[in-house]
Amino acid sequence: MKRFSLSLMSLAALAAATTAHAQSSVTLYGTIDTSITYVHNAQGNANLWALGNSSAGDLSGTRWGIKGSEDLGSGLKAIFDLENGFDPSNGRLNQGGRLFGRQAFVGLSSDSLGTITLGRQYDPLIDLVQGITADNYFGSVFATAGDVDNYDNSFRVDNAVKYTSPVWSGLQFELMYSLGGVAGSTGARQSYSAAVAYNNGPFSLAGGYFYAANSSASAGPRDPSSGWNSTSDGTFDGPINSGYQTAHSLAIARVAGQYVAGPFTFGLGYSNAQYRHDASSAFGADEKYNTGQGFVNYQATNALLVGIGYSYTKSSGDTSATYHQVSAGADYSLSKRTDVYLVGAYQHASGETGNGSGGAIAAQASVGSYGYGGTSTQELVSLGLRHKF
Repeated sequence: MKRFSLSLMSLAALAAATTAHAQSSVTLYGTIDTSITYVHNAQGNANLWALGNSSAGDLSGTRWGIKGSEDLGSGLKAIFDLENGFDPSNGRLNQGGRLFGRQAFVGLSSDSLGTITLGRQYDPLIDLVQGITADNYFGSVFATAGDVDNYDNSFRVDNAVKYTSPVWSGLQFELMYSLGGVAGSTGARQSYSAAVAYNNGPFSLAGGYFYAANSSASAGPRDPSSGWNSTSDGTFDGPINSGYQTAHSLAIARVAGQYVAGPFTFGLGYSNAQYRHDASSAFGADEKYNTGQGFVNYQATNALLVGIGYSYTKSSGDTSATYHQVSAGADYSLSKRTDVYLVGAYQHASGETGNGSGGAIAAQASVGSYGYGGTSTQELVSLGLRHKF
């Protein structure tokens, strides 16, 4: 009888453990993406051959992560995601050396009420708008010149509280607020964003707004050498907008649309990015970047995707410059998890941009978000290999 009772207890314990395991899950995932890259006019007239790029992904940034969920009942789950970014060419951490620089958040998700997450996260424009742009298919080489509008999701947001709605007949929205964490100055370093997306069969449309404030001006003029100081990382990795990191704030409005017709995908987008000044900025007027973009992709076979895109960026305000960029790419899937690609772009720059000290310098071409800058023209080609796990 005693042995029988112990057996029943063992079975009950096993059943309980099995149930708990079924209600919770933890997943290890990642992407390793690197390429042999050639840049003509990478620094002045100097050319560059490199393996990969530490500051910008190719088709997608290299990362590994751990994500999980626990079923709390009644359609409610606890969720988390910890995502590390690194450079596969040397093993070093990206995102300023953070252990989980790409994402680090915890939250609650409800089937009927939506999801609330807290931590370091992507903003709503990345979640809902970026996915229907050319960057979703061919990465940094199709991004806006200098990534002035975060087209290539160059930055994340710390201290963020984000709400994501359920999808209602193809309609979804997101709201985000990031606390600045500065005593006595609620608005300093804060960020906030909102976006909405609608997907109906072959047609997708999305738009949103993002705002990030720099450190308070009460301490006097900002030092350009100290960089941008906000809950948002900002994007100042090249010559196109690096002269505006003493801005009082950064504001980005973006809209994008996509239409799928058989093997073809057509996309259009527009953005307005404003680097706003105040008395502590090292430039004298707001710098505005207006960008229009378009792309066409063709799914030639089940394995082969090819595409071409054009981007036009015009800056005005503090200085005035124009950037034309033509990009092309091809991606071939060797399996469901491994692909090879060839992408390239040509950019031409004219006019002037800020030098970070209140003056102006000749505009330099800088393809996408790679951050290289040389002369008025630049060409970049990458032959890469990507594996997902």
